[in-house]
Amino acid sequence: MTDFNRRHFMKASLATAALGVLANTAACSQTQKVLPKAVGRSVMGLVVPAMPLVRIGLIGVGERGVGYIGHFSNIEGAVITAICDTDPITIARAKNMFQQNGKPTPAWYGDHPQSYLELLNRDDVDIVVIATPWQWHHPMAKAAMLAGKHAFVEVPLALTLEEMWDLVDTAELTQRNCMMLENVCYGRDELMVLNMVRQGVFGELLHGEAAYIHELRWQMKEIERKTGSWRTGYQAKLNGNLYPTHGLGPIAQYMNINRGDRFDYLNSMSSPALGRAAYAKREFPADHQRNQLKYICGDINTSIIKTVQGRTIMLQHDTTTPRPYSRHNLIQGTNGVFAGFPNRIALEQGGNGDYHHWQTEMEPWYQKYDHPLWRQMGADAERNGGHGGMDFLMCWRLIYCLRNAEPLDQDVYDGAAWSAVLPLSVASVADRGNSKDFPDFSRGIWQSAKPLPVVGG
Repeated sequence: MTDFNRRHFMKASLATAALGVLANTAACSQTQKVLPKAVGRSVMGLVVPAMPLVRIGLIGVGERGVGYIGHFSNIEGAVITAICDTDPITIARAKNMFQQNGKPTPAWYGDHPQSYLELLNRDDVDIVVIATPWQWHHPMAKAAMLAGKHAFVEVPLALTLEEMWDLVDTAELTQRNCMMLENVCYGRDELMVLNMVRQGVFGELLHGEAAYIHELRWQMKEIERKTGSWRTGYQAKLNGNLYPTHGLGPIAQYMNINRGDRFDYLNSMSSPALGRAAYAKREFPADHQRNQLKYICGDINTSIIKTVQGRTIMLQHDTTTPRPYSRHNLIQGTNGVFAGFPNRIALEQGGNGDYHHWQTEMEPWYQKYDHPLWRQMGADAERNGGHGGMDFLMCWRLIYCLRNAEPLDQDVYDGAAWSAVLPLSVASVADRGNSKDFPDFSRGIWQSAKPLPVVGG
């Protein structure tokens, strides 16, 4: 066991358990005048000792997690030492990947649902990457930090405000990183726009638009295994924005959320829930389990977020209707606008002067404003793949930061704030769209925190 485990595990467990009452109180408060008392130090800008070699434990190597095997296997200074997954088919696929790439074979776990605790007990695991169904994100990330590991969690960070507070508290108590793996923040376009925003191209920011519009009804046919086997059930449990962070993460970084501004409150409404039931009726026998579910999540959810500085964000979720994929990725300032899907720009000053018509040719903008990370690593990212390279670049960047004692680009406060849209939107929809306050997960540190910089490689 690690030194942290031996000296602090029981103390940390009791402290975070006691914080549950305070977290619940704060999470349900609409005023946020009283914040839960911190038992640790802020992890805003956390820097941990440099790791010459980052030893990685993977929990979950299924439809999403399998990509991490390839990415980390191709990054200098990273080694996968242990893998846990309870699906024998998934484990067999992962073992075959190591046989093919010639990398050192990791230790394997997965005999029972709690096998991940055995992985966390290893001395040769520094960070844990969690790519499991959503309900496991909170308990696994918390256990990882209490075991002295740094936690890297697939989206969303957690499902409830109580769980999000618990991860914030645990990160502050243990002084461990807890980063949500929001890969879209590492897309070429999103990085370029961040660079443009930091250079003032759009003037003072006013408004953003973000979305996850991705037709996924076909996942309902995944019954025993894969993402649809568990994700479909949430369509019958919750009515709100079930997957907010892909579009919202980049907009939040443009707007310096948690670093000079903060999400203040949200209003949310959902359309009727028609598409899933109609699809089930069309694609499955009448007595099939998919036709026994009552789908309550509106096909389209629209939420409006107001920030403390007065900016607005329109956020949408739609995984049901037949329409092209989009994350919107729109940022509007006093000097003009960038919008994605397809990419286009209109500026009053600095473009062609015609802000009544879109400029759609992107190559000149890439040449001038490509983010330094993409200039250095873009070719490697595209070659290694993962949603156009963003997955690989995200993995490369977090390994770089850990090896060079630099703060990560996302922290537990970001993961909590971006993920909080899920429970807040559900609460707002159920309350006729009335506003719901965001917790201040940073406990006021956002007011003095420095904006995310445009870093080089």
